[in-house]
Parts: sequence; structure tokens; C-alpha cells
Amino acid sequence: MSNNEDKHHVIPYRTLLLVLSALLTFTFISIAVTNYELGPFTVLAALLLASFKTILVLAYFMHLKFDVKMFGILISAVFILIGAVIFITFLDYLYR
Repeated sequence: MSNNEDKHHVIPYRTLLLVLSALLTFTFISIAVTNYELGPFTVLAALLLASFKTILVLAYFMHLKFDVKMFGILISAVFILIGAVIFITFLDYLYR
């Protein structure tokens, strides 16, 4: 076995359970937000909660936290691009 194969990480079950509980909490919050009329901020709140959940899944369940930092930079660039597209879409929607 080479040195790269020997280096692996094990996330404790407690951490995974905490991440799972955070994901469930964000899911229930996003369901609760739909009960209130927030106007255009309803979609914004849902997208923000979905972004937080995505970050948690990428970091812990897909092990991006322990991977090469370049992958994190690339994922961040994609999030910035998606945010810019959503922002431009909101501007188009609000100023019609």
C-alpha cells in the first residue's frame, strides 16, 4: 500500500449525527417558512436554507472538508456564479 492509501479519515458518528440533526432542522425551518407570506423573501429564505444544507452535505458527507483545498475553491466559485444568476433573476423579476 502506498502512503496515500494509508491516509484516510474517519468522522465520528457523533459529528455525523449532529450534521444530520442540523439538516433536519433546516428542512423543518424551510417547511415552516412556506406558511408565512414574506413576499419575494420567501424564495430567498428557501434558497438560503437550501444553500446551508448543501454546504453541510458537501463538507461532511462528501468529505470535501478533508479533501484538496482547490476543490473547495472551485465549489465556492460555482456557488458565487449560481448566486449571481439568482440575483440577476430576482432583479429581472422585481423590476418588470
